Order: sequence, then C-alpha cells, then structure tokens
Amino acid sequence: MAIRSAQVAFLLALFACSSSSAFGVSSSLGATSLALSSADKNRPVSKVTALLKDMLKQLEKEAEEDEEIYDKMACWCETNDKEKTQSVKDAQARIEDLTTQIEELTANSAQVDTELKNYEGELASDQKALDKSTALWQKQTSESNEEEKDLLGSISALKAAITILKKHQGSSLLQLRSSRRSTVASTLRTVMAKHAKLLKGSLTPSQRRSAMSFLQADGDYFDAAPTFKQSYAPQSGEIFGILTQMLETFEANLATTVKEEKENTQSYQDLKSAKTTQINSEEKQIDKKTQQLADTNEKLAQAKEDLADTKASLAKDEEFLAMLKEKCSMTDSEWNERQKTRQQEMEAVSKALAVLSGDDAHDLFTKTFNPSLLQTASRGSSKAQASQWLATAARRLSSPRLSLLATRVRLDAFTKVKAAINEMIAQLGKEKAEEFKKKDWCEDEFNTNTLQTQKKERTKTEVLAQIEDLESTVKQLTGAMDNLKSEVKEMEIQRKRAGEDREKANKDFQTTVADQRATQKLLKAALTILDDFYGKKGAALLQNDGPAPPAGFDAYKKNSASGDVMSMIEKIIQDAKTLEAEAVRSEEDAQKAYEDFVKETNGSIEAKGKQIVNKSEEKAKAEGELVEAKKSKDATTLELEQLANYKAQLHQSCDFVLKNFDVRQTARDEEVSALKQALAILSGA
Repeated sequence: MAIRSAQVAFLLALFACSSSSAFGVSSSLGATSLALSSADKNRPVSKVTALLKDMLKQLEKEAEEDEEIYDKMACWCETNDKEKTQSVKDAQARIEDLTTQIEELTANSAQVDTELKNYEGELASDQKALDKSTALWQKQTSESNEEEKDLLGSISALKAAITILKKHQGSSLLQLRSSRRSTVASTLRTVMAKHAKLLKGSLTPSQRRSAMSFLQADGDYFDAAPTFKQSYAPQSGEIFGILTQMLETFEANLATTVKEEKENTQSYQDLKSAKTTQINSEEKQIDKKTQQLADTNEKLAQAKEDLADTKASLAKDEEFLAMLKEKCSMTDSEWNERQKTRQQEMEAVSKALAVLSGDDAHDLFTKTFNPSLLQTASRGSSKAQASQWLATAARRLSSPRLSLLATRVRLDAFTKVKAAINEMIAQLGKEKAEEFKKKDWCEDEFNTNTLQTQKKERTKTEVLAQIEDLESTVKQLTGAMDNLKSEVKEMEIQRKRAGEDREKANKDFQTTVADQRATQKLLKAALTILDDFYGKKGAALLQNDGPAPPAGFDAYKKNSASGDVMSMIEKIIQDAKTLEAEAVRSEEDAQKAYEDFVKETNGSIEAKGKQIVNKSEEKAKAEGELVEAKKSKDATTLELEQLANYKAQLHQSCDFVLKNFDVRQTARDEEVSALKQALAILSGA
C-alpha cells in the first residue's frame, strides 16, 4: 500500500508538471519508465487517469481477495470457537459426572468390600462350628463304638458264663469243675473290673459281696472241708442271678447307647445339613460379592482413567480456544486496519481521478491538449452529477465497485457508462438470486444433517446399550457355565471317590464274610469231632457201684472241660453267624446308599450338562448378536463422523452467507437502487 501511495503522489506531481508544459510531462513520464509512443494521439493526462483506474481495479481486486480470506478466517474462527466452546462445556460436564461417578463407585467398592469381609467372617465362623461339631460327633461316635464293642464282648462272655451255670442251677459252686469255675470267675472279674462304674448302681451290696467272695475263693479253698467262713460261699444260683442281672444291665445300656448314637448322628446330620446349606449360601454370596467388587473396581479404574483423559483433553481444548480467540481477534483487528487503510487509499485515488476528471480540468485539458474534443457543459454537468451520486453511495455502502463506477462515469462515454451500470445491475440481481438459492440450500442441508445426526445418535445410544447388555449377558453366562462345570467336575470326583470307597468296602466285606464262614466251617468241624467223642451216652459217666475191683487201671475219665469247650465253640459259631449277618446287612445298606448316590449324582450331572448346553447356546447367540451390534456401532460412528465432517464443510461454505444474508441483501438492494438512480440521471441528461 505504501508503494501505491507513492505512485499516487508521483502522479499528482506529474500532473502539476503537465500543466506548465506538455513537453515537460512527456519527459517526466519517460523518466519514470512510463514511455509513451510518439504516435500516441491521447493526451498525457489520459495516461495518468488510466493508471489511476488500474490502481482502483487492483485495489478492488485486493479488497475482494481480502474479503474472501477474511470470510474463510471468520468462518473458521466461528466454527472452531463454537465447537471448542461446546467441547469445553461437554468436558467440564463430563468431569463433573465422572467425579460423582468415582465417588459413588468408591463408596460402592468400600461397601461391597465390607460385605465381602462380613460374609468371609461368617463363612469362617460357620465352617469352624461345623468342623468343631464334626470333631465332637466323631469323638462321640468313636467312644460309642468302643463302648458298644466292650459291651458286646462283655455280653458275649456273660452269655457263655450263664450257659455254663445253667447246667448246675441250684447246686453249689463247689460242685463245678475247676476249669468251668475258673472260666466263670474270670468272666465275672473282667466284667466287674471293666464296667465297675456301670455296675455301681445296678448291684446291691449283698450281690457285690457274694460276687467278691466267689472271686476271692481259689480252687483249694473250695476243695478243702467247709469252715465257718466258707459256710457263706455263694451257691451257683446266686451267681447265676448276678450274671443274669449284669447281662440285662449291659443289654439295656447297649440299647441306650445305640439309641443315643443314632440320635446324636441324626442331630449331627441335621446340623451338618443346615450348616452346609448356610455355608453354600455364604460361598455363593462371596463369589457374587467378589465378582461385584471386581466389576466395581474395574469401573472405578476406568472412570479414573476417563477422568484423566478428559482433563487432558479439556486442557488442550482450552489452550486451543485461547489461541483461537487471540488469533481471531488479531485477524479482526488486522482486517479492520486493512479495510480502513485501503478505503483511505481508494479515496485518495478517487479524489485524484476526480481532480483530473473534473469539468474544469477537462476543459483546461481540452484547451491545452486537444481543443477539438471539448464537450458541452450540459453533458459534463450530468456526468458529474451521476458520478457524485455514485461516489456518495459508494462511501455510504463501502462499495469499491460503486467507487470505481463513479470514476468511470466521469471518464468514459455515456454509452459505455450506461452499459456498465446495466451490466452491474444484472450482475447484482444474479448474485441476489444465487444467494437466495444458496441460503435455501444451506438451510435444507443443515436441517437434513441435524435430523440424520439425531437419528444416528439415537441409534448409537441404543446400540451401546445393547452392547453393554450383551456383554453383561455373555459375562454372566460364562460365569454360570464355569460354576456348572466346576460343580460337575466336583460331582464326578465325588462319584469316583465313592466308587473307590465302595469297591474297597466291598473287598473288606468279602474278606470278612469269607473269614467268618471259614471260621464257622472250622469250628463246626472241631465241634463235630468233639461231639462224636464226648457226646456218647454213658461213656464218661459209668461208675461201679459194686465192690471195689482189685487194684489195676484207674477208671478212664473224659476231660471235664469238654463241655465248656463245646459250649464256647457253639457260642463262637453263633457270634460268627451274627457278625456275618450284620456284615451282609451293612453291605446291602452301603450298596443301596452308593447306588442311590450314583443315581442322584448322575441325574445332577445330566441336568447340569443340559444347563451348560443351553447356556452355551445362549452365549453363542449373545456373542453373535454382540459382534453384529459392534459392527453396527462402528458403522454408525463412521456415519456420524461423516455427518460431522459434512457439517463442518457446510459451516465453511454457508456460515458467512447465513450470518450476513440480510445485511448483504439490504446492501445489494441499496447498491442496485444507487445504480438505477445514477442510470436515471444519465438517461435524463
């Protein structure tokens, strides 16, 4: 602009020189590289005015270029300022929401952690109570089994002793063989020593003294002649009664012990069932709370990460927004300054042209350079009036085109000026129609873009909700399947262990039965042998009532202990049969319990297997839907990005038109009005 100002000053100086001498003007123009053809018929001043007109055209072109640049910059500033301001507001709202969410998640995490610890404490307490009850029950069962074993042994021994005494009911114990008396005494001594506490309340003092007297008497004592002291020796009937009472006491106590054991076992099983149910419920709650805590902590970590990212993004947006405002403010200032300076320059050039194109200057130049071209004063007056009208309108509307046209009115012929005005009016009308068309198109495109964006946003929200729901469903199904598989695996292990235990127990049963039957067979063989010999009538009891035979062999006597031995063998055979029968019943019960367990376990495994298959199908279906939902989300996101990009392009193309539409239309109408008025002036001249 400084160069052009210097050119203007130079031209004005050149004009001053030309007023003195045409030769001087020609020399000056030659010195400034504005060489003129020697054959040029135009006046030197025409060259100056032509140069000034070119300068005005250049200024107008530069003004239009600056206006185009400024429009783009203004659109960029407005679009980015609006977007970044909204982005900052969204980020601030997002930060506030995330802060609230983090506080809520932190509180939820602490609450869930506390609930989890409470469940773990309750589980440990219940498990400890169950373990304690189990240990107590096992101890009681062991003691009961030991007591039952002792009682069964004592009952068996008492029955054997009673069997011996039955054969001598009512006779003195002195009449018992020494071996049988020793057997009875040994049984009585062992039983009284082992069950002293139990017998304390069941035997009277008299019975206890009789028993003790029987136990304190040895074989020689009974074989010797009776003394005063031995006159109190008990009869076999009294000892038989004591043994019978002891047997009844033991059998009653055994029945009570068995009953109490069953009651204790039932109580323990009830307690175990209740505790197991409670423990299972607590374990499920622990699993649930553990998963809930993990999910909450994961969401908390994600929220914290989102908060950090949002704060970082907010800082960048605020930094960019500050830079944007500064740059746009500087651009506005520069634009205003350039407009002001250019307007001043154009006014200077226009004034110079006005001076050179005035009527007085025209007449003077006509007289000086080409008198034959002098025009009438009335025509010069009309052109001056039209030029003045256009110059005034140009200043009022800040229109370079009107300013240039005002200059052309002064310099050009009427026909050319009217043609230029009509052409400009037509051009302005065309621009007005095109601007109306563009405004309507922009509004339609913005409305369509907004509706499509809103529709896609709703679609995206629905798809995101669907994805979240499907991911939760897949996660729940995966957890449920894992739990079912673990339960199936555990049941298979328990079934395998039960089978191994059953196999082992069956082997023990087979061994026990075989041993008992072998024992019975062996004892029966021994009993048969003894019975064949000792069971012959009179073989061992013949006595000679006649006179004593002469000295010779002593009479052969069968062993007096044979009866006790045979009785004990029979008792042992009976006990072996009893044990065999009990073993068979136990085996049958155990086998039935095992079969019921296997049947129940197989049913549970089959049911859980069906559940796994069903949940697998549900999971596969959910995963397929999840894949499709994610594809839909990606497609929708891409469409939203395309819509946003297109909207940004619309802003760049339409914001200036929409924002300044009314102002530009009004200015254009006024400009057309000014042109028509100037045309009317020229037409009336």
